[in-house]
Amino acid sequence: MLENLDPVVLARFQFAFTVSFHIIFPAFSIGLASFLAVLEALWLWTKREVFINLFNYWVKIFAIAFGMGVVSGIVMSYQFGTNWSVFSDKTGPVLGPLMAYEVLTAFFLEAGFLGVMLFGLKLVGPRLHFLATLMVAIGTLMSAFWILSANSWMHTPAGYAMNDAGQFVATDWFALIFNPSFPYRLVHMVLAAYLTTALVVGAVGAYHLLSNTRQPGARTMFSMAMWMIAVVAPIQIFAGDLHGLNTLEHQPTKVMAMEGHYQSHPDGAPLILFGLPDQDAAVVRYALEIPKLSSLILKHSLDAPLAGLDTVPREDWPPVPITFWSFRVMVALGFLMLGLGLSGLWLRWRGRLFESRPLHRFAMAMGPAGFVAVLAGWVTTETGRQPFTVFGLLRTTESVSPLAAPAVASSLIAFIVVYFAVFIAGTVYILRLMAHPPHHGEEGPRGDMPERAAGITPAPAIATRRFS
Repeated sequence: MLENLDPVVLARFQFAFTVSFHIIFPAFSIGLASFLAVLEALWLWTKREVFINLFNYWVKIFAIAFGMGVVSGIVMSYQFGTNWSVFSDKTGPVLGPLMAYEVLTAFFLEAGFLGVMLFGLKLVGPRLHFLATLMVAIGTLMSAFWILSANSWMHTPAGYAMNDAGQFVATDWFALIFNPSFPYRLVHMVLAAYLTTALVVGAVGAYHLLSNTRQPGARTMFSMAMWMIAVVAPIQIFAGDLHGLNTLEHQPTKVMAMEGHYQSHPDGAPLILFGLPDQDAAVVRYALEIPKLSSLILKHSLDAPLAGLDTVPREDWPPVPITFWSFRVMVALGFLMLGLGLSGLWLRWRGRLFESRPLHRFAMAMGPAGFVAVLAGWVTTETGRQPFTVFGLLRTTESVSPLAAPAVASSLIAFIVVYFAVFIAGTVYILRLMAHPPHHGEEGPRGDMPERAAGITPAPAIATRRFS
């Protein structure tokens, strides 16, 4: 039975499965690292105990999420050699150095300071410990910088040439790193990470406020999260619009798929709110649309013409149904986040931010929304690039390793079993930590560390305790 499956489809599904598990952890840890740095800075500035209690509360959750992100990322990277060896060979001279820069800068920075951040508050002093926290936060942002630069180059390749072996090689590293879509993609992803973290922090604060509105830790984290959502959500919508305009310029077929425009519209294109795209018939069935609004959004003119997929060879079409719907999921959640932020501002002005149970339930319901929106955004981005791995230059069917379907299927099954076992266990443990409110004298992570890291081993004392 496995011999009849398409190995390219299986390889794509395996990578989609592993990257979906992986992306939710960096999306959370990027924002959470910055949140921890803000909490520690506020503690050093104000000397209020609530901030260090919240720091110790969330740093334990960060440690688990960070660890799962690292593990899932390492496993995912092996697939470039196993399932996508042709892609690795052709793009290695470009993408290999970018991955190395991420290791040499972000990963080393995080690895060098993570232990101090997790276990060193009482050992190195508050100011040096804050420096370690700040370095970890900067490291997570630098990691996003390099990963998104590499990913963006695959969408909008620049600064390259082809050598005699058919490989992409860099001719201008600045143009390659800062390729046309990279600034928009970086801003959009970092803001998404901050929103994801704010929604989780807000949901945890709301959960504890529902049982006791006087908890200082719950009140502080909920207030900070609502401020963050109210500020970042509208900025994210604006950044997303700019990203869309950039995509229209450099990847118009992706926008055609996102909008469901199978046909060209010379006198203004409608905005299709909902419908069922039919890839074979090249039509969106049961479409609910607003006339000419898509032209207004994308070209800022009601009568501006927009080309459709009928101007593109069918073999270059993205899978419209999944791109169409994932984009709508992302946009809908974005506007719900904006609604939550505005609701928080209104109730804060009314003096009912900590007493409004409907707001708290709304915030709890929106807790996972950031993760879903990030996944929907990545699905939109990556399926909209198809049928290419390097847009317009290297097809997906030309990038896969010469593997038989049973080999890919067996590794896919193994990934599914292990990922669900390990990551569900980790997620359940994180939820158990979140179920307990931060309290007075909250302790951070505890490691089984020796009493002394260097110097004379206190052997007499150990012997006395052991044999007395």
